Amino acid sequence: MSVRTWTLAPILLMTTLSAASHSADGLQPPRASRRPHEATLHGERRVDDYFWLREKTQPEVIAYLEAENAYADSMMAPTRGLQESLYQEMLGRIKQTDLSVPYRYGDWLYYSRTEEGKQYPIHCRKSGIPDAPEEILLDLNRLAEGHPFMALGAYAVSDDGHLLAYSTDTTGFRVYDLHVRDLRTGKDLTDHARDIESVAWAADNRTLFYTVKDAAKRSHRLFRHRLGETQDARVYEETDERFEVGVSRSRSKAYLFLSVSSHTQSEVRFLPADLRGDWKMIAPRETEHEYLVDHHGDRFYILSNQNTRNFRLVSVPVASPGKSGWREEVAHRPDVMLEDLDCFAHHLVLTEREDGLVRLRVTDLRTRDTHRIEFPEPVYSAGPGVNREFDTGLFRYGYQSFTTPQSVYDYDMAARTSTMLKRTEVLGGYDASRYESLRLHAVASDGTRIPISIVHRRGMTRDGSASMLLYGYGSYGSPLSASFNSNRFSLLDRGVVFAIAHVRGGGEMGKAWHDQGRMARKRNTFTDFIACAEHLVAEKWTRTDRLAIQGGSAGGLLMGAVTNLRPDLFKIVVTHVPFVDVISTMSDASLPLTVGEFEEWGNPAKKEEYDYLKTYCPYTNLAAKGYPTMLVKTSLHDSQVMYWEPAKYVARMRTLRTDRNPLLFKINMAAGHGGSSGRYDFLREVAFDYAFLLTQLGIERSGAGAARTATP
Repeated sequence: MSVRTWTLAPILLMTTLSAASHSADGLQPPRASRRPHEATLHGERRVDDYFWLREKTQPEVIAYLEAENAYADSMMAPTRGLQESLYQEMLGRIKQTDLSVPYRYGDWLYYSRTEEGKQYPIHCRKSGIPDAPEEILLDLNRLAEGHPFMALGAYAVSDDGHLLAYSTDTTGFRVYDLHVRDLRTGKDLTDHARDIESVAWAADNRTLFYTVKDAAKRSHRLFRHRLGETQDARVYEETDERFEVGVSRSRSKAYLFLSVSSHTQSEVRFLPADLRGDWKMIAPRETEHEYLVDHHGDRFYILSNQNTRNFRLVSVPVASPGKSGWREEVAHRPDVMLEDLDCFAHHLVLTEREDGLVRLRVTDLRTRDTHRIEFPEPVYSAGPGVNREFDTGLFRYGYQSFTTPQSVYDYDMAARTSTMLKRTEVLGGYDASRYESLRLHAVASDGTRIPISIVHRRGMTRDGSASMLLYGYGSYGSPLSASFNSNRFSLLDRGVVFAIAHVRGGGEMGKAWHDQGRMARKRNTFTDFIACAEHLVAEKWTRTDRLAIQGGSAGGLLMGAVTNLRPDLFKIVVTHVPFVDVISTMSDASLPLTVGEFEEWGNPAKKEEYDYLKTYCPYTNLAAKGYPTMLVKTSLHDSQVMYWEPAKYVARMRTLRTDRNPLLFKINMAAGHGGSSGRYDFLREVAFDYAFLLTQLGIERSGAGAARTATP
């Protein structure tokens, strides 16, 4: 299910404002050529002077966006040399020609590789025999020719290894078209479907199941396609707009699964992969009951959170999977979240989260012996890798931390030993011992301890003089992990401390952590972040005039809310594709994600929920006061947070703010929610952001590994 993990909705509710004649920074704000949009809700008249910016096809809208880009580029012109230096510096850490670790599926080893100078990966395979020749399955660089954007969605090989079902998006608007390639000839067949989401092959190697989206980008129908046929059978349609449909295949290859889920409920049907029989229900949807399923032998294994928010593990006979037959395998534990399960021929692996960190628990299904895979660092990120084979004693997982590059391991589940297959090479003399990572806690106003993960260059003096970039998200129950990013060292080596605030609304501490930061408790997300910033200042990690903050999508909502609440606390705000016009978006059911997210944010059509949304909606709460220095970024073809949200937000802020701090608005005119799809193009976007941060913080390069800090 897509979320504003980078997320959004036309606008029925608008905020009262009047366009001023000039902006505090001297940039002329946009002037509408028509009357403002007006709407009434719950007896309240709301006016939006910038509603017209939604009209994407109108020349005046494009002209406005291009004018904002020109202004941002002119303001950043003095940093072009720094941008190029940062780009070359970050590029210099990357092994541009590289190879992923192959994984086995059937008789083949599958992998991807990159070539220097090419934007996209090349997907390949080899047979399992020594010195086998390479077969190129998909070269995304060739598929991208003539397109400013290229993203790969589905990628599924048939059981016999002859066919590849894949989907591509060439706009950034999440319009993935399905193709089928004959891997024996390298040619695409005529079989095709428009705007699909998930796919799964049946065991006959000629039947393909796929889901398609409606106008609101909701995956709502499941179809069955037989190769060569022009009419596909509709298997299922979900009419409740809160729910999305997905299709998958069990690792055992025995069953197809049809999942139907909202943000708070789910149900799963299954069908033998040999297509003998009918789709059968495991358990019908119920209020506040989510579950997911895997298969082993004559049983299904199920993670269920009914009456147990952090999930428990049960199993049930395939022949009679109803809830009355569920047998508990792992009991619910209030302090441990069960996130995922992976069944193998003789083992089961549970992905757990405890104290904000991932733990991998392995159980031998023959003996019921269980143990955890141990990790060496106090702050890290880990999780399952690509595990396509069922009958294997090896479990592949990934591990990384702020200072340990992405690493791939095979774990022998019987011998309990890990073998590292690859650690991403960081060029340019990277030395992990130069950096230190740690975890500390802030205390929220209600006494809740909020984790903060930090990484910095060793030798810093903790006297408040250091600059800091504090990152946050806090929505959908999605956890933020201490992952490795080689680009980040361009900040750390200049004395910038990087930190993550693990605020409520995310999933770091389980379902309860999410519950405490959504719906009528959403303001906890913002006050938690403020508490983290205040703690870091009080403990002299930084000071307010050296503190920058960053967040994207729903994390952009966080940025907008805390900036309205405490503009004095932050020096700089960088926000990507920010979800800042919450009331307007959540009032329009025709936009992607809106209806499904009534269970995350609330429905403005309900007065109580509208009144609460109004207390924090960033666009609604902009006021005539001083704001920090800001960089706001978006993409024209974003389908999750429409470009007009940040466009309206910036336009209104220009008319209200009383400071003269820089406010830049940068629009990628050829991308979607995640920015540029090409790796080199994306790296230049990072260089732009870093140049903005460093210059506004008064930090300049002064030789290898050193920095000079000027008074901001």
